Amino acid sequence: MNPAGAISMTDEASEGGRIFFSSASRSLIEEDEIELTSVGVDIGSSTSHLLFSTILLERMDTRYVVAERRILHQSDILLTPYRGGEDIDAEALGAFIDRQYEAAGLRPDDIDTGALILTGVAVRRANARAIGDLFSAQAGKFVAVSAGDGLETLMAAHGSGALALSVAGGGSVMNIDIGGGTTKIALCTDGEVASLTAVEAGARLLAFNGDGRIERIEPFGRRYLDELGLTLTVGDICEPATRRKIAERMAARIMEAAGGGDLADWLRLPPLNAAAPASVTFSGGVSEYIYGREADGFDDLGPDLAGAVRTLVESEGLAIVPAEQGIRATVVGASQYTVQVSGSTIFLDPPDILPVRNIPAIAPDLDLSGDEIDEAGVAAAVRAALTRMDMAHGDEAVAVTIPWQGSAMFHRLRGLARGVIAGLRPVLDKGHPLILVVDGDIGGLLGMHCRQEEGLANPLISIDGIALGEFDFVDIGEVLRATGAVPVVIKSLLFPGE
Repeated sequence: MNPAGAISMTDEASEGGRIFFSSASRSLIEEDEIELTSVGVDIGSSTSHLLFSTILLERMDTRYVVAERRILHQSDILLTPYRGGEDIDAEALGAFIDRQYEAAGLRPDDIDTGALILTGVAVRRANARAIGDLFSAQAGKFVAVSAGDGLETLMAAHGSGALALSVAGGGSVMNIDIGGGTTKIALCTDGEVASLTAVEAGARLLAFNGDGRIERIEPFGRRYLDELGLTLTVGDICEPATRRKIAERMAARIMEAAGGGDLADWLRLPPLNAAAPASVTFSGGVSEYIYGREADGFDDLGPDLAGAVRTLVESEGLAIVPAEQGIRATVVGASQYTVQVSGSTIFLDPPDILPVRNIPAIAPDLDLSGDEIDEAGVAAAVRAALTRMDMAHGDEAVAVTIPWQGSAMFHRLRGLARGVIAGLRPVLDKGHPLILVVDGDIGGLLGMHCRQEEGLANPLISIDGIALGEFDFVDIGEVLRATGAVPVVIKSLLFPGE
């Protein structure tokens, strides 16, 4: 990925490491099982951490599925280091990462694949570039995600296990992810995120030194102080009773947001729009206190905020369910597998457009079962998928995954093509290619229709026989001259709750 202001990495895979399974020189999948060493790296405004895993992939028909994941090493939790202002200290961060590799008994060359997740101030241009440089030698192995509020909320819902719990028959599950700067809230129903929001509330909106003096006040931390009529400033002592009062006000605002309240500029996303949940899970750093997994303080509002939120949740009669992960409710790495599509069902224009690498997939909710395909409905679904994955800005190419059904009649292809093109306008208007990945046998037809009938001027890639989902990233290699096919590598983010 290379969104504006995010990570810039070379497209070339590094030398060394075990990346043989994604080689474009192989014509077919050969191994029944592949074992990968993967790492998930999460760098945020407040904390940073790594998680190393061994992933066992087993072949199922023409693709690999994750059969087993074993955690090799969970890193320490690092308070993200700064050099001043919002500039992350990349040198200190790099030293921390080196220590965690050493503690895991691994070298960078031992890593087969991985995921680098940046959130908060880490996605700022200077920070993202500096962090990307730490992993530049492994660029071919990693997918890099710059997560805004919406995507971060989705990822927390996956990682905490809330989505999986909502499938288990216990009714809707709300995940409340309380971090250092913001709180992300997702209501999960039947394995889907029905609604989400984010609110300005977090443990490190005020930070203290060891003597209890205020060391830093974030802008929204100041607003909480103003609401309470507190004139505290940097250097002042913040008494325990005052900390509790601030935490209680934050907790009340979190619960207002969880109840669907329209809190104006206190919300970073639109208000929650869904019914009350049957149970609640927590993730993020503050959750460690809620679940009793952490007792030490980190010179912030964490313990007080945890107590205040738990009290309010329990007072509303909501069941608190254990989460799969708390502060580590993020990706544990990426799986990776190679497939190959038939050269007779692809459309490429211009012919030399390949290769493309680390293209994020969007999975619009499309109903293609009827005799007619609703162009406006397709466009709306594509726009919603872009928004859900924080890609509505159009700053990067995306692969649209299409679950094809029915006949390839002209009018049906027209409705689908026009809808996809209309929905992708923010992406296409910035000159990015139209990349279509279809699970049915119409890749060539659909690509040809977009070019010849709809007159699309953008570069165009349309392949089929591949099923993608959200949190998948795809590499499409150059056409193999011997077969006329293109090798496809799919990298799927893995979460601890799945």
